[in-house]
Amino acid sequence: MINFTKLLGGKPTVSAALKAVSKKRKSPLFINCNASSPLVVFNLTRRCNLDCWHCYLESQNITYKNELSTPQIKKVIDSLAKIDIPVLLFSGGEPLMHKDILPLIEYAKARKIRVGLSTNGTLISKALAKKLAGSGIDYVGVSIDGRKSLHDRFRKIKGAYDMAIKGIINAQEAGLKTGVRFTISRFNAPDLPFVLDLCIKEKIPRFCMYHLVYSGRGKNIADLDIDNKARRKVVDFLVHHALEYKKKNYDIEILTVDNHADGIYIYNYLRKRNSQIAAEVLKLLKFHGGCSAGSKIVDISPSGEVFACQFWQQEAIGNIKKADFSKIWLNKDDKFLYRLRSKARYLKGKCGRCRYKSYCGGCRIRAFVVHNDFWQEDPCCYLTENEIN
Repeated sequence: MINFTKLLGGKPTVSAALKAVSKKRKSPLFINCNASSPLVVFNLTRRCNLDCWHCYLESQNITYKNELSTPQIKKVIDSLAKIDIPVLLFSGGEPLMHKDILPLIEYAKARKIRVGLSTNGTLISKALAKKLAGSGIDYVGVSIDGRKSLHDRFRKIKGAYDMAIKGIINAQEAGLKTGVRFTISRFNAPDLPFVLDLCIKEKIPRFCMYHLVYSGRGKNIADLDIDNKARRKVVDFLVHHALEYKKKNYDIEILTVDNHADGIYIYNYLRKRNSQIAAEVLKLLKFHGGCSAGSKIVDISPSGEVFACQFWQQEAIGNIKKADFSKIWLNKDDKFLYRLRSKARYLKGKCGRCRYKSYCGGCRIRAFVVHNDFWQEDPCCYLTENEIN
């Protein structure tokens, strides 16, 4: 995740971030396996009331077998609490379709875990919004793909846009911190300004743009991804608006996910303008280490399989039905995890020759889909050879 607003926002913000992350201490156990306490995406259920084009789980509105029971989920939460994870993000499918979503949020909060919700927003009625607020949840992110007709087409359900917007409003009125998620493609790129304006209009404090990852149904629309020339223009657009919103004192953060080249692009932007914070930004990017799959982020599927990230469905690193999560995550003998956590040694092509490979690392999923090789270059790197060398 690249926070445009904070990286472009001035020296105090970046210095504070560096100070905060520097205070974190790894236990000998974590150091021994070259990992950290991860952000956990927990897909509580595969079931969903929508049928979105880019769904990485290829969810449908049906009952799936072999999903974790509520007692099993609580056992995992206990394990996550012991290793002091920074965030637990409940996702799906549609997590609000899980019958015990509210008790599970409350259970995690009782164990001092910060909890977020990744939802399509259509089920957030006024009554449910109040219950969510009462559960203590920290953040609710809702997907919006563009204008009404485009969003409904993308989600394959008429009225999905109106229900999602109403869900956001209900959540905000209940006092919940909300944000909008927007996965960009050639299909909806022209609506990016509209969605940003929507965030300003509705006073939504976070806009997060996802670069398309070719996973699940996302593979089927890989040819609808924007090209790298367009990607560069989109990033310029977000840089411009992050700076404009700062000048106008708008209370909104702009972030991007799934393309850490964005961080290098911001560093080069600041460096070319002789910004005093450029060096600090580079230190921060180096500390975070780019793509966090298998090192600072992990996914738990509805059936209990543990994956390097929510998009990584090809190779499970374990199953919590068979082993405690901490044993899976801290397994220093897992060669696959070792490589992910030392990825700069194995990268090839453009990623391999990039001077910032330890700061970025590209997306290994896109590399695998396009090149049939996890360690090949990310096809969505839009940086020039001069910029990476």
